[in-house]
Amino acid sequence: MNGTPPVRRRLLGTALRRYRENLGYGLEEAAQILECDRSKISRIETGQRGIRAKELRELLTEYGVPDEEQKALLAVAHRGKQHGWWQDYPDVLSSAGQEYVIMEAAATEIMTYDSHQIPELLQTREYAGALAAADPGCTSDEQRAHTVEVKLARQRIVRGERSPRLEFLIAEAALHQVVGGARVMRPQLTLLASLAGTGLPKSVGVRVSVQVLPFAAGAYAAGCGSMAILRFSETQGLGVIHLAGLSGGVSLEDQDDLARYVRAFAQLRAAALSPATSARLLRDMARD
Repeated sequence: MNGTPPVRRRLLGTALRRYRENLGYGLEEAAQILECDRSKISRIETGQRGIRAKELRELLTEYGVPDEEQKALLAVAHRGKQHGWWQDYPDVLSSAGQEYVIMEAAATEIMTYDSHQIPELLQTREYAGALAAADPGCTSDEQRAHTVEVKLARQRIVRGERSPRLEFLIAEAALHQVVGGARVMRPQLTLLASLAGTGLPKSVGVRVSVQVLPFAAGAYAAGCGSMAILRFSETQGLGVIHLAGLSGGVSLEDQDDLARYVRAFAQLRAAALSPATSARLLRDMARD
């Protein structure tokens, strides 16, 4: 395979190598489990090739990986094997974008900090539409419509069909960035206030937190860019950081990177307003 392996393969390969090394196994011992040559194990661990679900289960079981963690890794590795809704939107979802929504759908915890706009998983249709209308990358009405449809599909899956833990930190500057005028911003801010004050209905099964990082946070807000952290199961070292960009962004899966960004997120959370105070601020802004 030429170029950088897909992030899902890198994540899986890194995890498999860590499990193997923690047991003191070499490549030869792992190869014996699958009855293959050691080069195949090496290519799997470096993300250069995929692994069948049956083989993955065999390795994880032999490595003594807990059931919940096995389920998370199987979801990350093989959710994209079947036809998914994301494959209907190649005009707005690059290969990297498709990788991200597959991982997002498998994540058990999503932590997002946005410095310049409302988080995509919380955007109203109108807010998302106003952003698409201003996006120079959207060159047709169909593409703009697809951009909105993708965001709403992600929301339905993450906020409606699953039960991850969701944490959203929003810089106060993003709330003052008027997108689509007052007719768009007012219902958007009202929605955020509702989520910050009460969270999603308990029947939905989603644990959600919304906090505002105020201007008074100073260097905390200025020193960190937007990020999304996806975590899988209860394993501290299993996760992906996504840094957005015009060309699809960058995804990092290294354990040290994950730990560093989780610490940064915790600092931002500590500097943010409480959910109740955030809700009051959002309600006041919606009324203005």
